[in-house]
Amino acid sequence: MKKLQTIQEVLTFINNHHLAFLYVSQEDCSVCHALRPKLTELLKNYPKIELREVEADQVKEISAEYLIFSAPTLLFFVDGKEYLREGKFVQFRKLAHTIEQVYSFEESQLK
Repeated sequence: MKKLQTIQEVLTFINNHHLAFLYVSQEDCSVCHALRPKLTELLKNYPKIELREVEADQVKEISAEYLIFSAPTLLFFVDGKEYLREGKFVQFRKLAHTIEQVYSFEESQLK
């Protein structure tokens, strides 16, 4: 998973990708490290969703910009607007269902 190093990279990523998924973690967060491979595996099913990681302890502005108070935080953006936010204890079944709905809708719009 590619990492974004500055708040400007985060903003550019979100604004330049129709379906953007941001994984906000912290270096010393065991939950973050456990969740990362699960999320990566889930999003392999949705190739049009771009995924990036931001370490909140490295890019401190991320907390203020997106009101992030704990890690991990998962943010899903559609056309630059926040569509989904999950934090700390992620319910993967619910997350997968929501992503599937959005992705299916987006796919149907292209036909």
